[in-house]
Amino acid sequence: MPRPALLCALLLAACAARTTTPPDAPAPLCPVADRDAPVVAPTDLPRAPAAAARLLLRNARVIDGSGGPPQDGLDVLLDGGKIAALGKSLPVPSDTRVLDLGGRTLLPGLIDAHTHLLGERPGSHAEQVARSVQETDADLALRGVAHARATLLAGFTTVRDVGGTLAVRSLRDAIVAGRVLGPRILSANFAIGSTGGHCDDTNGLRPDVFPGQPDFRTGVADGADEARRAVRHQVKLGADVIKICATGGVLSSGDGADNPQLTDAELAAIVDEATRLGRKVAAHAHGTAGIKAAVKAGVASIEHGSLLDADAIALMKKRGTFLVPTVYVGKVVLQAADAGQLAPDSAAKARFIGPKMHDSFSRAVKAGVKIAFGTDAGVFPHGDNAREFEVMVALGMKPADAIVAATKSAAELLGLRDVGQVRPGFVADLVAVDGDPLADIRALQRPALVIQGGVVVRPPSW
Repeated sequence: MPRPALLCALLLAACAARTTTPPDAPAPLCPVADRDAPVVAPTDLPRAPAAAARLLLRNARVIDGSGGPPQDGLDVLLDGGKIAALGKSLPVPSDTRVLDLGGRTLLPGLIDAHTHLLGERPGSHAEQVARSVQETDADLALRGVAHARATLLAGFTTVRDVGGTLAVRSLRDAIVAGRVLGPRILSANFAIGSTGGHCDDTNGLRPDVFPGQPDFRTGVADGADEARRAVRHQVKLGADVIKICATGGVLSSGDGADNPQLTDAELAAIVDEATRLGRKVAAHAHGTAGIKAAVKAGVASIEHGSLLDADAIALMKKRGTFLVPTVYVGKVVLQAADAGQLAPDSAAKARFIGPKMHDSFSRAVKAGVKIAFGTDAGVFPHGDNAREFEVMVALGMKPADAIVAATKSAAELLGLRDVGQVRPGFVADLVAVDGDPLADIRALQRPALVIQGGVVVRPPSW
């Protein structure tokens, strides 16, 4: 996906599907999902890690995120924002709140490795174009506040935002400071790509609307030296990860989704500079040639990976490259195309890419490629991130493996050593659900309790 400065311009039309309005009434704003359970009032927001009081969770069925079998009847002690102890019939320290889970399933806080928190689906292609020239970073940031909240309350305590503006960085820092409720964010800031490619936000717009050519400062770079400079600039601006557009995209204008868009020299320069500066590289890549080139260059992950062939799958497995599949959005763009909600070229690409994305994912899973959970949320409403699980399982992934993809494996990809598992010493990011997600993965769409850093941000619904 291109960055949300125009991502909002690339996003599909779901508001109309979620609301009903009389023909003559003004079009409603797309609502942020409330997630149908009690939410935290602004006065209840955590202000600092010190807000994390000691809490003992009783009688939990724990899926710890490691891939091992569930453990019944466990207690989990939280202290100072960390998991202090795990076991049966733990003693209750003084000044400790006790919360009985009644046998509900407790998991690590979920991780979405591919989000666009500033993005929101417009109701039509005309609206998408209008937003691209009307909205400012301030508009995007304020929208991102609502999206971050919806994401956290849906059980996603950590996300990687893979292409936005500096508004994402500001949102990230506001969450850390306790001013805004939201998940831990790893931000790519501006994604990096070539002139006229998927990351060029001026595609499809009249030249006089945005005079001049975007440059390395906003992620458009041509040639190895400029690509290296673009990486340095994003790191200077606080990027936690480097996002690149190795191929064209579905929702961008004027580029083929399967076409490579960065040369081998550009890819090598980006990965080399990012590695030197301690950053991993995430590569948006649909087409086979672009996927292979990015993997050979040393990227950490392939985002989407829609047109994987046997050689690409073998190469990813050999190199240990993660696939972040975003298979739910494959369904979303197909529905949007059929509903006439996309520009004609995007609709054609959606019909071509959507089914192939699902087939590629199934074959990658069967071959044992490393999978990290990611959704492309922003193309669909934030807070619906867990819908990805259902499609992953339908396409052949075991529920236990899908959970690992959104916990331990996603944490590994993001380079986070103390999140993604229910283990002593790990950050107390936890989600409780009714039912058994190993039997019905849809249980993860209905979190009954969300804890972030030891702080209850979604109170229990029982």
